Amino acid sequence: MAQLGFMNADAGMRNLGNYAMKRGGCKAFRGNAWDAATSSGMAYLTGELEKLDPKVREPLTSLTWQRDIVAKTGGGWVEYTSTFDVDYATSGANGNSITAPGATTIPVMQVNTNKNMYKVNTWMHAMQIPFIDQAKLKQIGRNLEDLLDKGIKLNYNKTLDLNTYKGFKEAGTTGLLNDPQAAVHSVGNGKAGTAAWNTKTADEILHDINNALVDSWTAAEYDMKGMPNHILIPPKQYAYITMQKVSEAGNVSIMEYLLQNNIAKQQGGDISIEPCRWCIGAGSAGKDRMMVYVNDEDMVNFDLTVPITRAFTQPSAERAAYLTLYAAQIGQVKFNYYQPVGYYDGI
Repeated sequence: MAQLGFMNADAGMRNLGNYAMKRGGCKAFRGNAWDAATSSGMAYLTGELEKLDPKVREPLTSLTWQRDIVAKTGGGWVEYTSTFDVDYATSGANGNSITAPGATTIPVMQVNTNKNMYKVNTWMHAMQIPFIDQAKLKQIGRNLEDLLDKGIKLNYNKTLDLNTYKGFKEAGTTGLLNDPQAAVHSVGNGKAGTAAWNTKTADEILHDINNALVDSWTAAEYDMKGMPNHILIPPKQYAYITMQKVSEAGNVSIMEYLLQNNIAKQQGGDISIEPCRWCIGAGSAGKDRMMVYVNDEDMVNFDLTVPITRAFTQPSAERAAYLTLYAAQIGQVKFNYYQPVGYYDGI
């Protein structure tokens, strides 16, 4: 009987509450309120009840140019950059400069000078910030200018990535992986009858690496400055040598085996093997390419005569927005020495 009385009392309170809301015009008090637009219970509270993640998710991308090349900054707004090279030669009957008593012919040193010119491209990008959109986003704690600024800098870095590895076709420039003056080789087949690394043993892959290093070292007349220290390969081949063990009984990966047993290591140097998506299909006939070179400012670099600069900002009444211009100048990749550079296709 007590329970029944409680239920009757509860029903009475509900009726009283309904009467009070009808009299006062309050419709948001009831727990079973409905949103007329969505016909879903309490949907009007979604903005109040949701947990907002403040982190902004940006696009996934790969930017590796800073790892694989040195950018020389400074120089201002120019059209070209240049380098100055010299060659030496001895003229005379005796090139070794060894003279006998009474000799009258003494070798004379000759020098040949050469100036190399490299293109510089101008990069520009505009940012438009509508006044109303900026005001709306500020109310929810977002900054439209900051979002657009990040997008422009991403575009800038992707341009530098393209410049580093491929160059700009429309400007007639090349990059690390497609310079026509670099030596191109085909990788030999292994015991399985193919050149692909996923069909080769650890020793056969090491043979490919050492052949590439020795080729460049030989072309540099065995100067240790010409011993490559940087190797770029496609990500798939990188993953294979990283995960694959030397043998079933081995306890190290092929990668570790290569890093510890190459010819550069035996000469007191170190090599770095890095994954590079630009190597995919970069070789002749669309084959995957391996590149060996010396990653050093004196050997290869490009000029960033003007890094990304916020040139100016001005309001536009016609567009009801602020307009900002970003600009930079990017020089082409320049190999100061081609002897340590080699392309190896078919891995």
